[in-house]
Amino acid sequence: MIFNTLSAAAIAWLSISGASAKPVRRSPQVVSSSGTIIGHEASNTSDVFEFLGIKYGEAARFAPPALYVAPSGTVYNASEWSPDCPSNKPPVSSFPNFTEPSGLRVWKAFAAQNTNPSSEDCLKLNIWTKTPNVSGKKPVFVWFHGGRFTIPGPHSPFYNGQYFASAEDVVVVTTNYRLGILGFSGAPGIQQNAAILDQRAALEWLRDNVAAFGGDPDRIVIFGQSAGGSAVDYHTFAWKDDPIAAAGISHSGTSMSFNPNSPEYAQTLWFNVSQTIGCGGPSDDAATVLACVQAAELTTVMAAAAKVPALPTIALAQATFHPTVDNITVFSNYQELSAAGAFAKIPYMAGNTNFEAGWYKLSAYGAKINLTEDQWDLFVQRAFTCPTGYSTMYRVNQDVPTWRYRYHGDWDNLRMYNGTAGLGPRGSGAYHGTDISMIFGTAEDISGLTNTAAEDATSSYMMGAWAAFGRDPQNGLTSYGWPAYSVDGNTLVELALDNSPAPSFVAPSIYDSPCPATNAPLPGQGGF
Repeated sequence: MIFNTLSAAAIAWLSISGASAKPVRRSPQVVSSSGTIIGHEASNTSDVFEFLGIKYGEAARFAPPALYVAPSGTVYNASEWSPDCPSNKPPVSSFPNFTEPSGLRVWKAFAAQNTNPSSEDCLKLNIWTKTPNVSGKKPVFVWFHGGRFTIPGPHSPFYNGQYFASAEDVVVVTTNYRLGILGFSGAPGIQQNAAILDQRAALEWLRDNVAAFGGDPDRIVIFGQSAGGSAVDYHTFAWKDDPIAAAGISHSGTSMSFNPNSPEYAQTLWFNVSQTIGCGGPSDDAATVLACVQAAELTTVMAAAAKVPALPTIALAQATFHPTVDNITVFSNYQELSAAGAFAKIPYMAGNTNFEAGWYKLSAYGAKINLTEDQWDLFVQRAFTCPTGYSTMYRVNQDVPTWRYRYHGDWDNLRMYNGTAGLGPRGSGAYHGTDISMIFGTAEDISGLTNTAAEDATSSYMMGAWAAFGRDPQNGLTSYGWPAYSVDGNTLVELALDNSPAPSFVAPSIYDSPCPATNAPLPGQGGF
């Protein structure tokens, strides 16, 4: 790969001025293997530059990606969001009792209910960074968004990297990867899990190019939430001898949070689509069927994929096209592999929110599913608490530096609903994903409402903790005041308990004691 390092001539800090009354805006140019990339000042932070829509890979439909290398002389003005990867989004929630004025707005932001266009040419990433400094390279935080491996993420206001980059002088990266049938086709005879390979390609591109943006390729931290948190963990098993990342953070999802599709079941999903669009089925030549679906109109393929029946669960229907066991990128036996230490021994942080179900209750409402409060608590336990406990425990057993948190914040501007007869006596609480707004510092953008002082202080504290981990994955959190995780002792960090910015430390058994010895994600199977 070319342009691995940044020379003195590789960055030119240019000024683009409009009318004389307008402020001068700086537009840095960075030379990379994707061409000369022109960035711009971020909208709400004067000290951060953003580079949007940088192409890192390209691929034929359903095929593994190849790293993109731009033709000589390519110059790209990275000032606009790139299209999302195509997806089948959920319908807008019909819940009638969102808090006013922000509840529905928050829901839409997290559910990617935007008007951003989509394109199959979507293997692109976004970078936020301050001007490269002379004292050393910065940790790089690479975000894998959630959304059941089905809905897009990088353009959600939840994940805008400018505030984290500004507050902690880190490099923040968000990535597009293929979704649904395009990322997890299940087609026989081809390499599975193209979306996971997309994520790997983004990491390879960053390893080769991020130094030009002020980042340290030896301090790349992969972090993600929900499906993205599971993907972070998947990478440590799939590339255990060459993870690229120096550390990983899983928010509300690990490799043991749900069961991947079996190859046999994935093929039934694939042939459901191929037969629907007239391309043949399991009795036809697999290569011919594949070529036909590859040549079909995208809208036709996506419409057929949207109609494939999902597996029901106690709580929610399971996503259809999602990670499939191939024993290369995705495995069937993560608990056994974890017990054997068959993963990259990189420092690891994992955690979940205290009431993940606060988000999923809205989907259940739309599906006319009524669960008791005890059933929702079991959902949180089996889909989130127990898998987080297993994944961190096995790291500790292998002497991997490990930390674990539980997030409790319930802020007025982020609350989606109060206790209601339709959803039970509890409000949305510390729901699935709400902790992410603290790391990215985006709560006000998401809600349109001002933060409280305690909310700002909590966000600042959590940004500081994540940055400390990124700067020194081995010891940074210890220096920050967090005890290394152990199943014994008060080593689980409770964040925003009673909306207090100060952390507290409790025994993991407070939450883990009901967990079975063997991982059993049901009834949380539909949690992603």
